[in-house]
Amino acid sequence: MPQNLLLAEDDRAIRHALERALTLEGYAVTAVADGVEALAQAHRTPPDVLVLDVMMPGIDGLQVCRVLRAEGNRTPILMLTALVETADRIAGLDAGADDYVVKPFDVEEVFARLRALLRRTGAPVDVPSEPPRMPDGQIAAAGLRIDPQARRVWRGPHEVELTRTEFDLLELLVRNAGIVLDHTTIYDRIWGYDFGPGSKNLAVYVGYLRRKLDEPGAPSMIHTVRGVGYVLRED
Repeated sequence: MPQNLLLAEDDRAIRHALERALTLEGYAVTAVADGVEALAQAHRTPPDVLVLDVMMPGIDGLQVCRVLRAEGNRTPILMLTALVETADRIAGLDAGADDYVVKPFDVEEVFARLRALLRRTGAPVDVPSEPPRMPDGQIAAAGLRIDPQARRVWRGPHEVELTRTEFDLLELLVRNAGIVLDHTTIYDRIWGYDFGPGSKNLAVYVGYLRRKLDEPGAPSMIHTVRGVGYVLRED
């Protein structure tokens, strides 16, 4: 069953564009133009997730968050905001928002953050199935074939030599092909702890893998989802 998503955005062009994109992504979208309508709709038909613009006439997104949280409503909330100052983002989180996306945004980032929110809250979310397993225990995705037991990797017919950390990172991405993995999840699974927001460690190893795996003139198979993490897929 598709997740019910409530979208509140006063800019008609953005609202219609997001409504179309989210519907194509598989959500059952109800789109409204202001905070008053958002609260009324949330009370009438509780959604699985909310996407709220911060700056709306009358009752804004922050006030919608505060009202819902005061009522004990724990539905995950993603904020859309043109405010980029740290204090503004803190205000949104303090109001009860779970995450935010800064305008102008890439719709793929919105999709990724919604998937992450739904995973964290335990709500059902449609995700690609695990890559097919081959009879000998190997796994394959996006033109790659991995033998976890022998710790060997092939792209097409060619074997690729990887270090231990490179192999662990690639195996994680292949096992979750099509799923955006956030930085914290990857750090925890590969290194056992998060190096912090200023660390470039993960980006460095993704760069190593791209140099070894990508073919000249072809798009990279490891895609960066800005502000979220990485996903392995074949475009």
